Amino acid sequence: MEKQLIKVGRRKEAVARVVIRKGTGQITVNDKPFATYFPILYLQHQVTLPLKTIEAADQFDVVVNVQGGGKKGQAEAVKLGIARALCELNPDYRPVLKKAGLLTRDPRAVERKKPGRKKARRSFQFSKR
Repeated sequence: MEKQLIKVGRRKEAVARVVIRKGTGQITVNDKPFATYFPILYLQHQVTLPLKTIEAADQFDVVVNVQGGGKKGQAEAVKLGIARALCELNPDYRPVLKKAGLLTRDPRAVERKKPGRKKARRSFQFSKR
């Protein structure tokens, strides 16, 4: 059986389970081609960034199951999952991916709503009279 790796990438509320194996460069997200699932070019670029960074865009097949969050969070979760899988597949890729900042999990998330406020920081409108 050919070698395949399963890794998880997260961003905000999005969780991506990434399966990577040797192949022809096909990327499938939730049983659809990634270009169909992420129609915006910026998001497509985010998904393929780890493979382009190591110049191996046509050497691996990637199957992704992603859920939660919005499209941007999902695309960045997929990016992290692919980068982590590539690192485990070949440790020589690690310095290149790390330098490009692809192995860092972005910790930013939505701030919680505070009591006595409309949102996290937005207060109710002040009226002098």
